[in-house]
Amino acid sequence: MSNDWVYDIETYPNVFTFYAEHVDTGLSVSYEISPWSNDSKALIGFLNLLADRNCRMVGYNNIGFDYPVIHTLARMGNSDAKTLYDKAMAIIGSQNDADRWTHQVFPSDRYVEQVDLFKIHHFDNKARATSLKLLEFNMRSKIIEDLPFPVGTELTREQVDVLKSYNRRDVQETIKFYRETLGMISFREEMMVKHPGRDWINFNDTKIGKEYFALKLEEAGFALYDFGPNGRTPKQTKRNQIVLKDAILPWIQFDQSEFNRIMDWLKDQVITETKGVFKDLTAIVNRFEFVFGVGGIHGSIESEVCYSDDEFTIIDLDVSSYYPNLAIANNFFPEHLGEEFCHIYKHLYEQRKGYAKGTVENAMLKLALNGVYGDSNNQFSVFYDSLYMMKITLNGQLLLCKLAEMLFEIDQLQLIQVNTDGLTVRVPRDKADVVMSIAQAWEKLTGLQLERADYRAMFIRDVNNYVAQYEDGSVKRKGAYEYKLAWHQNASALVVPKVAEKVLIEGVSIRETVMNWPDGMDFMLRTKVPRSGYLSLERDGKQHQLQNISRYYITKNGGRLFKWLPPLKGKNEWRKLSISAGWSVCVCNDMKDADTDIDYEYYIREVEKLCLSLA
Repeated sequence: MSNDWVYDIETYPNVFTFYAEHVDTGLSVSYEISPWSNDSKALIGFLNLLADRNCRMVGYNNIGFDYPVIHTLARMGNSDAKTLYDKAMAIIGSQNDADRWTHQVFPSDRYVEQVDLFKIHHFDNKARATSLKLLEFNMRSKIIEDLPFPVGTELTREQVDVLKSYNRRDVQETIKFYRETLGMISFREEMMVKHPGRDWINFNDTKIGKEYFALKLEEAGFALYDFGPNGRTPKQTKRNQIVLKDAILPWIQFDQSEFNRIMDWLKDQVITETKGVFKDLTAIVNRFEFVFGVGGIHGSIESEVCYSDDEFTIIDLDVSSYYPNLAIANNFFPEHLGEEFCHIYKHLYEQRKGYAKGTVENAMLKLALNGVYGDSNNQFSVFYDSLYMMKITLNGQLLLCKLAEMLFEIDQLQLIQVNTDGLTVRVPRDKADVVMSIAQAWEKLTGLQLERADYRAMFIRDVNNYVAQYEDGSVKRKGAYEYKLAWHQNASALVVPKVAEKVLIEGVSIRETVMNWPDGMDFMLRTKVPRSGYLSLERDGKQHQLQNISRYYITKNGGRLFKWLPPLKGKNEWRKLSISAGWSVCVCNDMKDADTDIDYEYYIREVEKLCLSLA
């Protein structure tokens, strides 16, 4: 049986509530600190009980918010609601300040071990920031309920009961997400056993990879940090400028003048920062546009459908672990880490091949191999060396151009796509062996390995949005056609990409398929507005304010949905923006309110946009 308790707190000037529930038994506790009750001692006693029994407290952003408040109470031994509210507001107010770390409690100082689902999923990254309410939409919860009272409200006795109910429901929603995260937690638990000494439990995947690589460097004798009066600082290679000619492999040569133009231009550049180096850098070869970027190369045909048939086949060639192997094969390393870095890199790569996919070792080594490149341009990382980063990204792109140039020698070959670590071609079936012979020649030239996949069909809107069906019938989806989304992505109107895929691959009727779609949740959309604004539903001449994160669907008999935002600087009028403009909606944060007919025309038109845009 698990020792995990999921918990959440709510803080108001005169009311503090705490609710926790055991994940397996459903046993729960609830505590209140208010003018009507003070459960401080009982709550501290519960924390001591959890500690004595080696239990863990699981939450959502609990390391950043909930636990520091709880820790404050535990250290004081007793508290009123105002003190805990002030602590909570201080934490919130420091989120963007240099002192935001002052409220954090080190793992060794915590009374009870903490597991933070927010951190595990890397939602503390701004690009992935996701609230529990947005997760409730993606988890298809029957009820999506926002905070019942504005922050800072002095609550009445009756309102405390409403707050407690909300507190309890948040915990139950967190338990649902905890169950979705069990595989990730198990992986981290194994890391704790195999490699003690780090807080693996609350590391995101990328950090696990970087920390494991750093661990192996330390085991090899590398001193990764300097220690001084200001604490620990990572050793790095900082450069005032980078001569890009020094980054490019000298043996790369092209026959195509366009590729030579790109390479010559790059060799002429001396940069002081990596941002914006490749702005508007493109080459057109054989009527195909190659677009270069700091993160990698890309290019694609657009608004086309490509099929394998009796005459032609579609072959995809991806470089195996491209960026790690590029460093290994060419002895690229951050200068302060030396050549031994490559030896460790290669050892980890070879070690990974010895573990089956799905094992903790395989997963951890994959993270370690891939995490280094991204951190080579991170000024806070022990891997920081911008020249090393440029060696990887420049040569990675140029070598794919070399592969494309070699393949262009095949008569009737069409380049369909090129991306960060590979390319896709359509070629006469009797020339497939020639493709693989060229691939082998490129492998010999570069010291890298290519992996082949064969497609039955590709439906391509553009480089970022397409559906590809492999010869075995499995499907690869990108962009607007993707419906197996990550938790931080917007899972609105999934009926659209799901039906589009069936239309493209199976040839079904758009209208008939949409109107007979069995899963009503696939028609749901969500919208959100910051706390500085609000949402409203206008119907029958009346305006109804909604919670800031709301679920809805398009209906024939609903109202109009609007987002209201504060005035721009120097203006007085609030901005009114239409959501799903031109369509009426039914808001159903409680699915019991989903009582009007779906307007299928909206969804049909959205599917048509994905399907009919293809030639």
